[in-house]
Amino acid sequence: MPVVAGFVPTPEGRAALDSAIAEATRRGLKLVVVAHERRGTESATLAAAVAEAESTLSQTTLEHEVRQSAGSDVAEDLMQVAEQLDAELIVIGLRRRSPVGKLILGSNAQRVLLDATCPVLAVKPARTA
Repeated sequence: MPVVAGFVPTPEGRAALDSAIAEATRRGLKLVVVAHERRGTESATLAAAVAEAESTLSQTTLEHEVRQSAGSDVAEDLMQVAEQLDAELIVIGLRRRSPVGKLILGSNAQRVLLDATCPVLAVKPARTA
């Protein structure tokens, strides 16, 4: 039963990866990272996301695996990996939103929070001054 984390090379994705590393370490579990590219970016950014996740994880002693998101439905890919592996936890990053934007979460985050079959930890990056 691993911890599964969604990762994109953004402050939110890095917060999710850091929190997933902490949770997997605390629980003594393998960490499986599902890397995907930001919307509207070139496919080369997926390779960069995988490389960044691998680089961060290589600095830990965790058993880990980095997978590339298989398709365009990031939420579905993340939940599918978690179900296949019988994950103990999914970790995702959330963007900060305007007061109006807080009424509605991002569609991918909302789907994972509502539809995942295991607990979900949603984190935000540290606020910068």
